[in-house]
Amino acid sequence: MRDCDDKRATMTPDSPIQAGEIPLDIDVGETIGTVSGLLLRPPDAWATYVLAHGAGAGMRHRFMERIARALANRGVATLRYQFPYVEAGARRPDPPGVLEATVRAAVAKAREVAPELPLYAGGKSLGGRMTSNAAARRPLEGVRGLLFLGFPLHPARQRAVARGEHLERVGIPMLFLQGTRDDLADLELITSVCGRLGPTAVLHVVDGADHSFAVLKRSGRTDQAVMEELALTTAQWCRATAGGLNESGPAPG
Repeated sequence: MRDCDDKRATMTPDSPIQAGEIPLDIDVGETIGTVSGLLLRPPDAWATYVLAHGAGAGMRHRFMERIARALANRGVATLRYQFPYVEAGARRPDPPGVLEATVRAAVAKAREVAPELPLYAGGKSLGGRMTSNAAARRPLEGVRGLLFLGFPLHPARQRAVARGEHLERVGIPMLFLQGTRDDLADLELITSVCGRLGPTAVLHVVDGADHSFAVLKRSGRTDQAVMEELALTTAQWCRATAGGLNESGPAPG
């Protein structure tokens, strides 16, 4: 089941809580317990994105922090959270049922802390896939769309589409942000999967990016430029699915 990010996304110590981040406790249920969350809500927030981490790093990994900051600069609040195995300091991901229950608990917490904001969910790699698995099994209450920061369609360099079969049962808009060098999502295959989903799915290809959205120096692009592209594309898509308002318009109802 594990979706491995590249070597940069390993279980190294996470950064401390940053300015503006509000720690939250998320109750997943008696048999699972409580996990940690971080809410980053800018003053001009007009949407919330429930953002799950990938298999090899927690919610305070540098990528997670950077995308949350970039989204905040565009008025999108984020609720990041830990899966129970990361909370416990383990490396092996929890069973899918536990991961999906955690997704639901995080979505419920987002509705609780920001009930007036349009709600989106998804995440990086494994976190995005577990969010779509949960949504395919039973709708995520209040969620208007799913956003994937590198959907892990198959194990590294093992072309297959089985992991994407459940997406046809999601039933709400989906945005796929995928790098052209992503070893966990062959571009031809992910394009085909999104095409079969029809207008429900939007695929945005990030030129030169790998599964962690890193780019080679010879590309002439910087990681920061890629981060801005991810944030801008996400904000524009959220605006469109929240009523077609442009990014600088009033908060959608």
